[in-house]
Amino acid sequence: MTGSDLEVSAPPPSPSPGGMPPPQVETDVWQALPTRARTLATLSTLIGTLVPLTIALGIGLIAADRRPLSFAIAGAILLLVPTWTVWIARRRWLRTRWRIDDDGLGVRRGHMWRSDTRVPGNRVQHLDVRRGPLERAFGLATLIVHTAGTRNSALALSGLDAEEAERLRDTLAARAARDDDHDDA
Repeated sequence: MTGSDLEVSAPPPSPSPGGMPPPQVETDVWQALPTRARTLATLSTLIGTLVPLTIALGIGLIAADRRPLSFAIAGAILLLVPTWTVWIARRRWLRTRWRIDDDGLGVRRGHMWRSDTRVPGNRVQHLDVRRGPLERAFGLATLIVHTAGTRNSALALSGLDAEEAERLRDTLAARAARDDDHDDA
């Protein structure tokens, strides 16, 4: 999918109308995702779980000749599986942090299976901000950082406030341009 609403390439940083540089992102502090991201994660998880689960259980009930025990099992599954997936989505939201510092972008995720990803500023190739319809409705965006390396080298950080994602994109683009200028010198 392409379109101006879904993907925005990073423009070169430009001064604001008053001649001031663009607003900077707070550095060296681990930032949490906004609460709206938890709500969106809950809603997306419910939709993504309930629709296929309902279809599968409906087909299963038809195949089981609609026996009472089948309805009880289907009801329990219809209650437990979405509850479990929403719990996981909310935990994922709670355990996701990001930070930008002099070395680049850092993203931490998870509790049991932790990941700590660092993208050095000199590895940034280009940056995209993607906003789907639900993200736009919640004022959120996904920052995609494409890095040097293999074809699929990218880091996606979803659930960012839309304005914060744009500031983060502009800050990373400015730092990548500054690193390129230092490398050329």
